[in-house]
Amino acid sequence: MGLTIWSNHELRAGEGAWLARALAEAGHRLVMSAGATRLVLQGGGSDSALAGADVVLGQPAPEDVLAAPGVRWIEISTAGYARYDRPEFRAAMQARGTVVTNSSAVFANPCAEHVLAGMLAVGRELPKYVRNQAGPREWGYLEGRYSADTLTGKTVVLLGFGAIGRRLAELLAPFRCRVIAVRRSPRGDEGVEVVAEARLAEALAAADHVVNLLPDASGTRGYCDAARFAAMKRGVHFHNIGRGSTVRADDLLAALRSGQVGSAWLDALDPEPLPPDDPLWRAPNCHITPHVGGGHRDQDLNLARHFVDNLRRFERGEPLVDRVM
Repeated sequence: MGLTIWSNHELRAGEGAWLARALAEAGHRLVMSAGATRLVLQGGGSDSALAGADVVLGQPAPEDVLAAPGVRWIEISTAGYARYDRPEFRAAMQARGTVVTNSSAVFANPCAEHVLAGMLAVGRELPKYVRNQAGPREWGYLEGRYSADTLTGKTVVLLGFGAIGRRLAELLAPFRCRVIAVRRSPRGDEGVEVVAEARLAEALAAADHVVNLLPDASGTRGYCDAARFAAMKRGVHFHNIGRGSTVRADDLLAALRSGQVGSAWLDALDPEPLPPDDPLWRAPNCHITPHVGGGHRDQDLNLARHFVDNLRRFERGEPLVDRVM
């Protein structure tokens, strides 16, 4: 007998049709929530239809999952899963044997490429030339020849080392960068230099680029604050591809204005959307993208394929990709 799969993640039309066909051909039933949305960064609302599901795909309301003991597997359609990462939720899933996966494999590479793009852009001074072409169109040959820098050999500190950090380390390998990952619990198999938090200040002082990859959690909110910005090398380039709540915006703004932070590349902010009158929009050398770092043209197809591939593993009793609980 096939599975009942409930989803509140709305894929684009073509990819949604592909997923529906794949599930139907495998003998499964897809139930789309009336509140389905493509805004995966917003948690879905309650839906009584979830109660009859065997498998859940998307952003279900945690209370709905807790009230549905028949759910055997949940695939979250984002890399982040803070709203589910609660002791009571974890305990309930473990007690009933429900597996929880996220979609890190879908978003890790575009996020890593997004950070790499910022690193290359700041070194080659591309924002300056974009502004020049839109404005005075001056031919600053001699100045430009000696002011640009390269990424090769720079020190990059990663705050956190999950799927995005691992992929970014791979992308940085040809540039022969020194990559230092800061982890609360080093495992020893990271493949890069790893330091515990006790050595954080030492690592920050050596960094040319600091990449914040931290998720939203009780111990990470406001993690990047005035003290940590002050510990960084003056003129450091700061990249945030983690959650906006992990950065104290006022402290970052002050560090940008003083020159302590040479540039900021922010894809995640708090709040979102960032209001048009927020001072970060006008801060010196602050470059903002609207939480699109994980986005890519094949995002929805890759999400559908990730789920279908995991579904086949689930049916065969094999370990699932991107398991988080």
